[in-house]
Amino acid sequence: MACFFRRKIAAKLGRALQQSEDVFIPALSAVPVFRKQQSPDFKLSINTLRSSGVLPSSGDTQEQSEELANRLKQDSVVEDISAGNGVIHFKVNRKLLVEKMLEPFGKEDDHTFGLNSELFKTLKKGTTLVEYSSPNIAKKFHAGHLRSTIIGNFIANLKQSLGYNVIRMNYLGDWGMQFGLLGAGFGKFGCQEKLKQNPLQHLFEVYVQVNKEAAHNEDMMQAARDFFRQLEQHESEAVSLWQQFREITVDEYQRVYKRLNVHFDIYSGESFHQHGAQEVVQQLQSRGLLKTSETGAGVVDTSTDGDMSSVCAVQRADGTTLYITRDLAAAIDRKEKYNFDEMIYVTDKGQANHFNQLFHVLRALGHSWADRCEHVPFGLVRGMSTRSGEVVFLEDVLNEARNRMLHNMSQSKTTKEMDDPEDTAEKVGISALIVQDFKGPLHSDYKFDWDRMLQAQGDTGVFLQYTHARLCSLIRRNEGVGGFIFDPSLLLEPTSIIVLQHLLRYDEVLYQSSQDLQPKHLVNFLLKLCHLVASAHRELPVKGSSQEVAQASCDCSAERAQSWPVG
Repeated sequence: MACFFRRKIAAKLGRALQQSEDVFIPALSAVPVFRKQQSPDFKLSINTLRSSGVLPSSGDTQEQSEELANRLKQDSVVEDISAGNGVIHFKVNRKLLVEKMLEPFGKEDDHTFGLNSELFKTLKKGTTLVEYSSPNIAKKFHAGHLRSTIIGNFIANLKQSLGYNVIRMNYLGDWGMQFGLLGAGFGKFGCQEKLKQNPLQHLFEVYVQVNKEAAHNEDMMQAARDFFRQLEQHESEAVSLWQQFREITVDEYQRVYKRLNVHFDIYSGESFHQHGAQEVVQQLQSRGLLKTSETGAGVVDTSTDGDMSSVCAVQRADGTTLYITRDLAAAIDRKEKYNFDEMIYVTDKGQANHFNQLFHVLRALGHSWADRCEHVPFGLVRGMSTRSGEVVFLEDVLNEARNRMLHNMSQSKTTKEMDDPEDTAEKVGISALIVQDFKGPLHSDYKFDWDRMLQAQGDTGVFLQYTHARLCSLIRRNEGVGGFIFDPSLLLEPTSIIVLQHLLRYDEVLYQSSQDLQPKHLVNFLLKLCHLVASAHRELPVKGSSQEVAQASCDCSAERAQSWPVG
């Protein structure tokens, strides 16, 4: 594996420069490959050695590269060393490359490929709480919630794979004035029978109607305020209706999450922190941090100069709490309950100011652990709609992806017969959704395109799933020739080597994703692997080869098939 070669090269450098080999690990990286040209396997950055004090910071980097390269000797592991522009290139023994890269797969069910790298020793692993998805009860589960769900799930899977203790939390928007509107609106527009038949749709319809009514009817708006005040005062009738809304919508959401293969350890919500929110207000008051605005609202000064040029409202004039007040209470409660080492919030970038204020107020209250809280923002999705019109619920999106994929499969001449085509279309369609979302920087907006997303060729989730299925089929059809005792010299063709060279970068890609929590690194690594595999299928056929060659090729395929995304 990559760590074996990285460690050997680092040891060689350590002996030459009289330094610990650990100094050189961060400076060594696998070289990206190109299909039509040979490349070295690893490169060493001279500037990294200069900035760390290993080499003098003055002088010509090219001269330093050449001088150091000349001091290093080839051996049974490294067969070529050359100086480039401020870098030193290392080419490892080809037979040893094949042997070491396939070595982990000599053990059955070894799914730790790339995860035992020394790169991860610097990570401060502990308990990570990830809050994601977080839809609002009785409001439409829109594209933003879809992004939060799959991005948060990626982060949780990545952290868990790297050895963190991960707590997955869905923090529902189940409190606030929207429930005042919904409660008052249900009394006028609601129907218990429709609620049983299609709960999310009916609650959404009621919410739309009551908002239209409240826009021009002050009596309806007052009724909404009264209902929310009754909720905050725990009046039984209001609480009973609220509980009914919450339970049926959580049940509906869990069914949809199952389709996405997403689960949560904890379903929490704003409603859990009503009392805590009032305690936060009292704490702010006792510390002299709570001010009263001209409108009578309770605010905290968050300006850098203390001149009230920027404030965070934490209490309405009527004494009821706000979303951020409950978020403050929730953060404090989570720290007490779970003693997390870091907490990650996954929401759209429009909430960036909310989280800046949240972390500011937590620090003002004396909670230094607020520095270990992070907001992972993402951009907007534009143009996501179904054939029937505007998307209302996540389920509409998943159904559309499945149905379009099913149609594409029925039109393709290469589609094979299968037991459950709908299930296959569902899995491939959802994969296509996720890969399209993950290819670019999370912070960027992107335009949704159904046709491009579901293409079988190109950098799509469909192509990734097709490649994986083809590799697994190759392994199944050749079970008789499989095994972990093989001759590495049978896999020295350039096409084989380039696949293994690309896999040398896997631990670096995982490490990069662990640092910035961006899935694009891993997704684009896998898509490039798919293209390399496609070349290997053409140039390294198993069918018609000798048993020894077929066995070696199948072992190589097994490695590719098991090197897919974590989780």
